[in-house]
Amino acid sequence: MMNLTGMMLIGGQGVAGRRDMIRALDPSTDQPLEPGYAGADREQVEQACALAWEAFDAYRETAPETRARLLETIADEMEALGDGLIERAMVETSLPRARLHGERGRTCGQLRLFARTLRAGEWLDARVDPAMPQRQPLPRADLRQRQVALGPVAVFGAGNFPLAFSVAGGDTASALTAGCPVVVKAHPAHPGVSELTGRVIRQAVADCGLPGGVFSLLITDGHALGRQLVEHPAIAAVAFTGSRRGGEALMRAAALRPRPIPVYAEMGSLNPVLALPHALAARAEAMAAAWVDALTLNAGQFCTCPSLLLAVEGEDLERFRRAAANAAAAKPADTMLTPAIHDAYQSALHRLRRTPGVAERAFGQAGGGPYAAQAALFEVDAAGFAARPELAEEIFGPCALTVACRDQDELLSIVAGLDGQLTATLQMDDADLPLARELLPLLEARAGRVLANGFPNWVETSPAMVHGGPFPASSDSRATSVGLAAMDRFLRPVCYQNLPAALLPPQVADDNPLRLWRRVDSAWSQS
Repeated sequence: MMNLTGMMLIGGQGVAGRRDMIRALDPSTDQPLEPGYAGADREQVEQACALAWEAFDAYRETAPETRARLLETIADEMEALGDGLIERAMVETSLPRARLHGERGRTCGQLRLFARTLRAGEWLDARVDPAMPQRQPLPRADLRQRQVALGPVAVFGAGNFPLAFSVAGGDTASALTAGCPVVVKAHPAHPGVSELTGRVIRQAVADCGLPGGVFSLLITDGHALGRQLVEHPAIAAVAFTGSRRGGEALMRAAALRPRPIPVYAEMGSLNPVLALPHALAARAEAMAAAWVDALTLNAGQFCTCPSLLLAVEGEDLERFRRAAANAAAAKPADTMLTPAIHDAYQSALHRLRRTPGVAERAFGQAGGGPYAAQAALFEVDAAGFAARPELAEEIFGPCALTVACRDQDELLSIVAGLDGQLTATLQMDDADLPLARELLPLLEARAGRVLANGFPNWVETSPAMVHGGPFPASSDSRATSVGLAAMDRFLRPVCYQNLPAALLPPQVADDNPLRLWRRVDSAWSQS
């Protein structure tokens, strides 16, 4: 299984691409890795989409148990790959072994969570409103509702999570759960990991007796073919994790289709941390050290990296500054995922150094590798931050900006001016509750997840988790890419009015053969 073939997967078959060769790069050495992967051409994109459409009608009506077994088989086989998958991921990304073991555990845990959800059945949101022929002044028709799959989904693998947000990650898992075939565009930075994972899914599809078009894996480095995938009439929705520029390009392409489709793009965030006065007074030094640890974890290459800190000026903030600077100066440089990410990070640091009103506070240790990134801390006052919108743009890497506010009113004003975020964190003690109460409505309006203490790097794959937020953190503030609600992106409600019993789907049939919990005349019932 560890012998990589350099092939894509289209409709259950290994297929060689026909365009320019793509090779992963070991970012710690700048050396290309074998094998090479010839990129997909337009005909192969067309073939994958056509097969997905061909498989859709059969797959969307598969029994929940069949889809649950598919997800569990994928999880089991990913674990069965053992260290081979982890080691290939380490070489292609330079991420540490422990991080990748945790990421695989998260990926498999999410697959199994969706399997349990399928069996429970609540996701169907089945509703039965029996006819009321005697109702006055007008009778009510017999009305029943269930959720159905949207159609084939195009998933764009993320560069910073080769497992959890890639070929078998949350987007693929939630689409397969909903009954949607998936066409994945692998991230060109880790084609080997993508092939290994894709082969697991292909085999699981075959083992469960499902059509091969339920899953395809395309490998390409071209933006044109990504647009072709989004524009293909068989594709009903798009899931993307990456840059704002990339997400907005896909949104435009989808909106210009003769029949526009939703693009669920998770694009980036500053993840502001609000160091409230009493917490800052009580534990400025400890808070600073923990913040720098969170900022520099895996070279800051998390979409939830806490890269903006807001606090009120004073001696306690000065204590925080000194401790954060000392912690950052001691941090060794860490290797970034790709040359492009490293180049963008260095350019962003150069721009910050040249921005009037922005002060350099600390830099980490220099690195010896070709794509090593130093930690970097900068500071600006609230007026300077408000006057320069470019300071509110995400910098992908271990760089953070502290905004020093004159007082609590200015802190509230800065928060009110923030764009949408994935997360917002309140570092607070009990005595900060009055200020926290004022801030909470502002944060709810701007973030998908609000934390008290701690830091937001890790995203738990649990039913209640939200990984999304108002634009530009994501393209749809109602959606999440993690947690049980992630599958809602790929479902739509259908109402059946006065259909004969012989035509009703089992989810809304009178005898409830699936024994689902349903809302019958607005009351929950399993009968």
